[in-house]
Amino acid sequence: MTAIARLITALGRLLTTTLYGLGAFTRLLFAILARSGIALTRPRLVSQQIHFIGNYSMVIIAVSGMFVGFVLGLQGYYTLSRYGSEEALGLLVALSLTRELGPVVTALLFAGRAGTSLTAEIGLMKASEQIPAMEVMAVDPIRRVLVPRFWGGVIAMPVLAAVFSAVGILGGWVVGVQMIGVDPGSFWSQMQDGVDVFNDVLNGVIKSLIFGIVVTLIALYEGWNAKPTPEGVSRATTRTVVSGALAVLGLDFVLTALMFN
Repeated sequence: MTAIARLITALGRLLTTTLYGLGAFTRLLFAILARSGIALTRPRLVSQQIHFIGNYSMVIIAVSGMFVGFVLGLQGYYTLSRYGSEEALGLLVALSLTRELGPVVTALLFAGRAGTSLTAEIGLMKASEQIPAMEVMAVDPIRRVLVPRFWGGVIAMPVLAAVFSAVGILGGWVVGVQMIGVDPGSFWSQMQDGVDVFNDVLNGVIKSLIFGIVVTLIALYEGWNAKPTPEGVSRATTRTVVSGALAVLGLDFVLTALMFN
């Protein structure tokens, strides 16, 4: 077999594997949506997942948002001071967080903390034969296991992004106003005048909602298709972080181009 033939074979295998993965991913999404009625009939299952996913991620989200706000306050002040525009520091911090850093960094942290937990939990359920046991007892595992976790992640993600942005703005205020000495009235008034609810805040919420859907679905897909072995669960958890991070960064570019063109 020549080198060209081997290259074509490898490309064909890669394309086939990719299309198969996308097909399985899409089928799982439609299966979850088709069984989402349990989220209304048994909302306690969803609320438990919101607590597990959102509440347990709150500390790392808040601390990360605070330090990101600190950095934005420092870097923004040093940049704006070159042009005599230190009063716009509040606007710079708020726009950076609500448009980009809030949804994106929260989604990356969400994939690393909550996404890996979901993947490992479902993978271990497969390894311990809990999911086959549900099927034997005529319990739909997608309806009972995946649907509450999916909607829990989708609901928790925008809330976490809002917390990240709010704490980040507070961090920027601490550095800019309390430490450096920017006028507090200018800090807040510039922010109030320059941040638009629909063009900035709402678009950031839409971003975080889409990121929540994608990252949560990736975590569930990897856990659902993990090999029922310790090595299989470990690899599925790693794929969740890598695939989730790449999906978030790629989608962020597409959404930014569409929203802020």
